[in-house]
Amino acid sequence: MRVNYTYLGLVSLFCLLFLGIATAQGDREVGLNFASRSEVIGENGMVATSVPLATQIGLDVLKNGGNAIDAAIAANAATGLMEPTGNGIGGDLFALIWHEDSQEVYALNASGRSPINLSYNQLMKELKKINQNSIPPDHLLSVSVPGTVDGWFELHQRFGKTSMKKLLSPAIDYAKNGFPVTEAIAAAWSRSVPFLKNQPGAFTETFSIDGRGPEKGEIFKNPDLGNTLQLIANQGRDAFYKGEIAEKIDQWMKENKGYLTSTDLANHQSEWVDPISTNYRGYQVYQVGGNAQGTAVLQMLNILENYPLMEMGFGTSATLHAFIETKKLVYEDRAKHYADPDFHQIPMEVLLSKQYAKERGELITNQAMNDQSSGVDVLEDGDTIFLTTADKDGNMVALIQSNFRGMGTGFVVPGTGFSFQNRGELFSTDPNHPNVYAPGKRPFHTIIPGLVTKDGKGIFTYGNMGGAYQPIGHVSILTNIIDFGMNIQEAGDAPRWNHSGSSQPTDKLHKKTNSKGKVYVESNIPYQTVRELKNKGHRVEVGNSFFGRYQGIMKDLNKNVYFGASESRVDGQAAGF
Repeated sequence: MRVNYTYLGLVSLFCLLFLGIATAQGDREVGLNFASRSEVIGENGMVATSVPLATQIGLDVLKNGGNAIDAAIAANAATGLMEPTGNGIGGDLFALIWHEDSQEVYALNASGRSPINLSYNQLMKELKKINQNSIPPDHLLSVSVPGTVDGWFELHQRFGKTSMKKLLSPAIDYAKNGFPVTEAIAAAWSRSVPFLKNQPGAFTETFSIDGRGPEKGEIFKNPDLGNTLQLIANQGRDAFYKGEIAEKIDQWMKENKGYLTSTDLANHQSEWVDPISTNYRGYQVYQVGGNAQGTAVLQMLNILENYPLMEMGFGTSATLHAFIETKKLVYEDRAKHYADPDFHQIPMEVLLSKQYAKERGELITNQAMNDQSSGVDVLEDGDTIFLTTADKDGNMVALIQSNFRGMGTGFVVPGTGFSFQNRGELFSTDPNHPNVYAPGKRPFHTIIPGLVTKDGKGIFTYGNMGGAYQPIGHVSILTNIIDFGMNIQEAGDAPRWNHSGSSQPTDKLHKKTNSKGKVYVESNIPYQTVRELKNKGHRVEVGNSFFGRYQGIMKDLNKNVYFGASESRVDGQAAGF
């Protein structure tokens, strides 16, 4: 049979035109080809979380008269139940809030401190017993005070409208009656259980079904967590830090030779801090500094502002090279200077100065750097979830919360329903390091929320959780929007990159990176770009890395609507009304 290809081509073209699809559009009717879907649009409110059921809980709060702060607390309580692979009340919290009435940005550091009765010398003795030079993530030495519950109550006391009983009620109901586990969370859960099931405490009874993680779609219950949340709802934050829950924790720690005590819990207090910021091409970008790595986002933006990124083009080897080399420089400062400001005078004025950024940027050539160090003299004296909410009044919240490594330590006090974080792993053991372990000190933190204002108005809350990747993710999202003109869903769907091999805040103080490290790119980065990066001296691998998880909400001040976006690579959802 002879086929008339010219005729078939004309028919195909006619069909395309008849359907109203321009051939230049590629795989989508509108927008960029790599976009997974359109933005979500709502006039009265928006919620974006990593768990669809948690998004719906937050949305219900808004529909019932609650504000963005209320919705964030309710959604976070739900994610702690439904995504224990990333967060929970055994972990810490940071938040940035755009408060419409005051026209101000507020920052909350709700991270916990190390045990008061564990000295540095005692820590080193304990590490020597187990033949370790650093704090292991699966040991009781890595447990610090969980700050999340106090963080909720600080947020609520200052800005909340709806009662805490109502805000915690949905998570309590789901804990007692069960919820279907989503796909990506089920996979991470199943990977975690074999590593943690032999930990002292009630991990297996609390977080497994017949000794395994729940499957996708399987109904899971955590009645112990439901009871814990009910106590908190009825008695307030003191139930956790001074009451029945604190007593259970104290007793269990004593029985298992842990160092966290009821005194540590009773002494805990979150801190409202001044947010740090920089102006990037007319947009004011806010972060939480101190013992969090948000400073790195601003440092990277300050260097990249000197590049004509729009002309260089998205995803080109020239742009990626500038990003990678900038990251290398900034992460050396991150490794040497970011620490609890109560114990260390951070040279923030220098780190965030445009002049310092210009000087550091001049070190970048057209070849990959093999030798980096911090540009500031060290002052020697001195797996996560992100969610965002917005309400009809213009308030916006960026909230990030974590156990640190997935399900944390796996230490579950019987009857409580939650695992302790292992955030203490991120202390350095070098006595000269700003981030060295000390009693009552907050460790270095990777979790960072992001917020942007324009002309003095809050317009964008976002986060891209994922350990050390997070500053890279924040910078990528912002440049995708500001420099490359993407909408906020496209900005999250765009092909991503990562880089490993920089110095860490847990390293020796004077360690100097003498390696190019390794660049990882997602598989939809063209191989021609990969080849060009290799020609610049980079070691490049396609895939085999973690590229973060993203949520974002943008306020369109002209149309007076919100645009919402969520991570297309996993289970998240943005929803508005």
